This record gives sequence, structure tokens and C-alpha cells, in this order.
Amino acid sequence: MTDLVTGIARTSPHHTHGRQASCCDHHHAPTLGPLDQTALIGARGLSVVRDGRRLIDNVDIDVHEREIVTVIGPNGAGKTTLVKALMSLLPADAGELHKRPGLRIGYVPQRFDVERALPMTVERFLILGDRRHRAKVAGVLAEVGAEQIASRQLAELSGGELQRVALARALIGNPQLLVLDEPVSGVDYTGEAELYDLIGRLRDHRGLGVLLVSHDLHVVMASSDRVVCLSRHVCCSGVPETVAGHPEYVQLFGPEAARAFGLYLHHHDHRHDLAGAERPPAPGGNQ
Repeated sequence: MTDLVTGIARTSPHHTHGRQASCCDHHHAPTLGPLDQTALIGARGLSVVRDGRRLIDNVDIDVHEREIVTVIGPNGAGKTTLVKALMSLLPADAGELHKRPGLRIGYVPQRFDVERALPMTVERFLILGDRRHRAKVAGVLAEVGAEQIASRQLAELSGGELQRVALARALIGNPQLLVLDEPVSGVDYTGEAELYDLIGRLRDHRGLGVLLVSHDLHVVMASSDRVVCLSRHVCCSGVPETVAGHPEYVQLFGPEAARAFGLYLHHHDHRHDLAGAERPPAPGGNQ
């Protein structure tokens, strides 16, 4: 099913992948390519305007099966707005949306606050809205490494435990797409690395597509198949190595961020061109 949203005129030059340009606040003229019907979810020219301010402008994005796509960007870049618009939780003002028919989405929002005075066990929270999920509770908690806390009160959990419970809640409906908005908020550095590793294992085991929003550049970049660098519009996108060397990434996050990412580079059994397309290994094994 494809949704078409219209209604915003644009006059400035379009911002295309791989092209050097400034991360500016003006808007960009649409040059909509066709929606990728093989994607789980995607958009072309997606824009959201509120009170005369463009929160996101002319964004193209796709997420496929077994792919981790990470959206990075500074505060106020429109990352959460993009996620909500893709899931139709926030109405878009222009562009085209695509969702695979019958797509099941598991969503972990940016904030997962627990009312400390509310008596609720982890198990009860996981089956809210559908008691048929009771039989799945032990399995999903084991999958996220939290099998021992089913009978504990939510209010007693640490930040890392709460994040795992939120992830279990997103998984219990057997989603095809997992959407995670700042999933390591309130978690220490060791916990961050463990959660990102867990997300990768879930992708491999379940065959999920994953749309991840984060500002934790280094570990996230290394954990992603593709990265979209957002500053209301798409500054650059592609495989992590390509994005980390892009002038607009350096402009947004500074040269230290790009250099530090080198610590996380790893070897592939394939290589990519500058647009991110996969290519066979080069002669002699050079990537």
C-alpha cells in the first residue's frame, strides 16, 4: 500500500546522496524517484511542517528485511519526527510513503517512563492489551536477556532492564520491522554496546528489518548496514564507511568523530562503491 501526501511547494536545489553541500535550513526541491516496493517501509520526498517550520524536508529512506538502517543527526535534526511520520503516527505534509501490506511493526519510543507509584509487574506490562501473549512472555524475555525479571515490579528496574523490557514488548507481537528511537537512553556505555549487539542478534535470528535512531555515533555506525545522516534533510547516506568520510558528516559532527570511527572499521567479504552499492572483492583482497 502506498500513501501519497501532497501540498508543499519547494524551489531550492534538491539534496542528493553523495553530493557535497552545506547542511542548511532552507528546503529542497523534490525529484521523487519511484518508491522501492521491495522495502518493508520507505518514503520519497517526505516533509513535515509545523507552525511554519520544516521539521523534516524532502527525505528519502528505505528499510529492507534483515537490514539495520540507522538515522543519526544532532539534536533538533528531525530524527524522531521522521520515525513518527514513517509509521503514520504524525501526519506528513508532502511526499510518498510505502509500507509492505500487513507490515507488523514493533516500536520502542524515545522515552519509556514508568510511574513509580504504579504497581505493575514486567509480565503484566508485556501482556497489556492482549492476554494471549502470556505464553510468549518467558521466550521474549529470554531473547533479550531478561528472563529472570518477569515477576518484578517495573518501578524497581534499572535503566538497562527497562530498555530490555521495552524491547521485549516490541518483539512480543512478532514484528517484521523493529523501530528503535534512542534505545540506549539512560544506559551506561557497557550497556549500550550490549544492547546494540543484542539488536544485531535479533536481526540475524528473526530476519527483522531494523530502523534505529541514535546520537551514539561510533558504536551505532559500526553496528549498521546503512546510515542516514539527517539535519532536517538528508545530508548524506550510505554504508558507514562512506558516510563517516562525507564532508557533511564531518561538518555536523566534527573531524574527531570521523577519525574516531576508524577504530570501528572491520573487514568485509565484499566491497562497496561510493553510492553504497555492494561489489565483489577487489583483486588481491583490497577493500
